[in-house]
Amino acid sequence: MFAYVARQPIFDVDREVFAYELLFRIGEDNCFPDIPPDEATSKILTSTHLSLGIEEITGDKKAFINFHRDTLMFRFPTSLDASKVVIEVVETVDVDDALIAACKHIRGLGYPIALDDYDMDGKWEAFIPFTSIVKIDITEIAHEEIPALVKRFKSNKIKLVAEKIETYEEFHTFKEMGFDYFQGYFLARPEIVRHRKIGPNKLTMLELLSLSSQANLNLEKVQAIVERDPSLTYLLLRFINNPMVNKRHKINSLKHALNFMGEVEVKKFIALLALANLSDGQPSELMQMALVRAKFCELVYLAVNKQKSAHSGFLVGLLSLLDAMMEQRIEDVVSKVPLDDDVKDALCGRHNVLRECLVLSTQFEIARWASIKQFSAKHGISQSLLHSYYNEAIKWAKHLHNAALEKT
Repeated sequence: MFAYVARQPIFDVDREVFAYELLFRIGEDNCFPDIPPDEATSKILTSTHLSLGIEEITGDKKAFINFHRDTLMFRFPTSLDASKVVIEVVETVDVDDALIAACKHIRGLGYPIALDDYDMDGKWEAFIPFTSIVKIDITEIAHEEIPALVKRFKSNKIKLVAEKIETYEEFHTFKEMGFDYFQGYFLARPEIVRHRKIGPNKLTMLELLSLSSQANLNLEKVQAIVERDPSLTYLLLRFINNPMVNKRHKINSLKHALNFMGEVEVKKFIALLALANLSDGQPSELMQMALVRAKFCELVYLAVNKQKSAHSGFLVGLLSLLDAMMEQRIEDVVSKVPLDDDVKDALCGRHNVLRECLVLSTQFEIARWASIKQFSAKHGISQSLLHSYYNEAIKWAKHLHNAALEKT
C-alpha cells in the first residue's frame, strides 16, 4: 500500500508558517481517513506506508489532520504525538453524545481540537468548551456575520483560521477582523501594488541567475563573482557539504567545490543562491515552496523527457514564485533574465511540457488528486512514482533550506 500526502500551509499574522494541514490518500481509490475502523491504527502514518514521517513533512510545525467519525470513535488520534498535531473534526460528521464524549476524551489527553469548515450549525455548540481552534471558510459564510463570530470565539479563547484566502486584500481584511491564522493561496500571488525595486545587489543576483540558465556555464565568471563576497563562498561550502548533496567528501576551498560539483550542481547552487537573495524580506515559506517545486519539476521533467536536461525543470520550479517574491508580474521579471524560451513560456503560462510539470506541482499543493491521475495516465508515469517524487522534493527542500541556505 502506498500513502499519498499533500501539505497546505497555515500562516500567522506575520505570514510565517504556523502549521501545515496534511491531506492523505491511501492507495489510488480511498481517501484518508474515511476508512474502515480496523484500518484506523497508527501504522498508517509510519514509514511502512509513508516514505516520509510527519516530521519530514512539517519540520518543526504542527500538523493539522482531518478525522472522520469512525477514526475519532476508535481514538485513532491518540496514536500520534499530541505536541505535533491538531485534530480536525470534519464538518460532515454525524454528531451525537458518543462522538462528543470521544472528542472530549481526546482533548483531555492533550490533543488540540479544531472544528473544520465551521458552518454555524447548532450541533457544534457542545464542542465549544473544549475546542482550541475554529476554521471558517470565508466563501461559505456571509462576511457581515463573521465579526460577531470572531467576538464570540475570542471570548471563549478560541483561535480562528480564515480559510480560502486567495488575495492579499482578503488577508489584510480578515487580519483586521481579528483572525489569528490564514490558509489559502494568497502567498503565492504577487502583491503588485507594492512593486519592490530591484537594487544593485538584486541585479547581481539576477546576473548570477542568468549564468545558471546558460547552456555552457562559465565557471570562471561564477568564481569571480563568488570570490568578491566571502558570504557567498561560505554559503557555497555549506551547500556542497550538505549531506543531501555530498555524503563522502569534505570540501574546504572554493575552487575545489566548483570542480567537485560539476556544471549541473553549480548551476543549481547559483540559482538557489540568487533566489534566496531575491526573496529576502519575504515570508520564508515562499522559498520553501520554490525549492519543493524545483526538485519536483526536475524529477518529473526528467521522467517525461529523458533526452532533455532536467535543469530546465529545476529552473522552472525554482523561479515559479519569483513574481510573488519580487511583487512584479512574472512577464516583467523573466524579461530581465536571459532564460531559454521553453522556460520563459512555462513561467508565463504558455503551454509546453515544462508548464505541465509546473502545474502538476501546484496540483500537489492543493491536493487535486484527479488532475494528478490525469497527468499520470497521459505521460505513462505511475501515480505512486509521482507521489514519491513529491515526497523526495519535500525532504530535499527541508534539508537544503536548513543546511545550506540559512545564514545563521
